[in-house]
Amino acid sequence: MTVLAWRTALDERDTADVLALLDASTAEDGTAPVSEHVLLHLRRGGDPLARHLLAHAESAAADGPGRLLGYAHLDETDQVAGAVSELTVHPDARRHGIGAELVRALLTRVGPGRRLRLWAHGEHPGAVRLADSLGFRQVRTLWQMRRSLLAPLGGGGVAGRGAELPAGVRLRPFVVGQDEREFLRVNNAAFGWHPEQGGWDVEQVKLREAEPWFDPAGFLLAVEDTADGGEHRERLLGFHWTKVHGAADPDPDGHQHEPIGEVYVLGVDPAARGRRLGVGLTLAGLRYLRGLGLRQVMLYVEADNDAAVRVYRDLGFTRWATDVAYLH
Repeated sequence: MTVLAWRTALDERDTADVLALLDASTAEDGTAPVSEHVLLHLRRGGDPLARHLLAHAESAAADGPGRLLGYAHLDETDQVAGAVSELTVHPDARRHGIGAELVRALLTRVGPGRRLRLWAHGEHPGAVRLADSLGFRQVRTLWQMRRSLLAPLGGGGVAGRGAELPAGVRLRPFVVGQDEREFLRVNNAAFGWHPEQGGWDVEQVKLREAEPWFDPAGFLLAVEDTADGGEHRERLLGFHWTKVHGAADPDPDGHQHEPIGEVYVLGVDPAARGRRLGVGLTLAGLRYLRGLGLRQVMLYVEADNDAAVRVYRDLGFTRWATDVAYLH
């Protein structure tokens, strides 16, 4: 028997139990069951707007609940697209209906007539079966793509035509405490359509600046100098924020491995489109990662973003894994 309990915040013990559960699922499945956003907030004290659903084994002990068997993270802040949840069940407790219990409790919490989206990271077969059995339909597909950094960079097609940045545009590294505002301006303009990347505030940046992997040297800004009323200013046109997953930590698929680079976020100011900045920025970041001695690089892209997928394929990336979102 399991006991379900909602939490508006997790105490130190709950947080440790949830992180241990997520680690166990990652090791078993080869992919993390929750997104980076959820993990960041769990490790940094929690998101005050999130809700947590815990499934414990029934216990007769007086000192608290039994072992944590399942966990669901619920975000209800998007009133248009609907609530979104990511969940997992401990590998030792699967195939006993705990996942279905969690999802039914999520549906009850959200209420009839309101949308609930579920993510199946890695398109895990058990998660896909559960979503299908409870009447969810697939609405979004996210690909992880990878390429070797040992192979030549550049190539023909789109990549060959945009290998270098335009004249007058220079690259420099991000400066903490100085560039957050301009980055947010460009990021939110470039990703206004994106459910996770758009609408960021400075807190989103600071959370990542506090992470062990953050390195401003790998956060490349494409800037140009402009004259505004006789005063010379610098304008941000685009950026390539790279990331390195270290050998001491699991990669996005959960495996211990040699370090791997990531095209973490790449954006171009809509006002600067048509200047072929995207490919030049991408290649600059790949060269930076290769200069660190890395052998592999990865990125995430919407599967239906045909233009981006074409560019990345032209740059030598191939599909590696898939995350799927379902809607009820």
